[in-house]
Amino acid sequence: MNFRNIHFVAIVLISVTISAQQQIVGQWKTIDDTTGEPRSIVEIYKKGNKLFGKILQVLDEAERNKLCIECKGNDHNKPIEGMVIIKELEKDGSQYEDGTIMDPENGKVYRCKIWIDEDNPNVLNVRGYIAFLYRTQKWIRV
Repeated sequence: MNFRNIHFVAIVLISVTISAQQQIVGQWKTIDDTTGEPRSIVEIYKKGNKLFGKILQVLDEAERNKLCIECKGNDHNKPIEGMVIIKELEKDGSQYEDGTIMDPENGKVYRCKIWIDEDNPNVLNVRGYIAFLYRTQKWIRV
């Protein structure tokens, strides 16, 4: 392979990596598993080489001032709105994984993986799992 071909391949790989990050970074509407109703707006953002997710807004006004009473550590009794619930996801191909997601309803922390849906770039698949048990939610781009 000559230098020109190597240079072209490098540019393509960098473009694909940046495109995947840009597709995931942004605001996403979470959907309640039970009711199918929108619950919150989460902002996925990059910090260093990792992705994080913060609850920007709780959509049900009656729930907006709720505290995370079940949370452990620094998040205990903190407002859910404004809380960072996705932490330290690392890029692996077209997805991000090896980080955590916290459910502010019960304070439980799960390993996490996220990726853009193959059929719809406006859908983010968010999977929380323990060992081989998992649950995947579909969040909608805002």
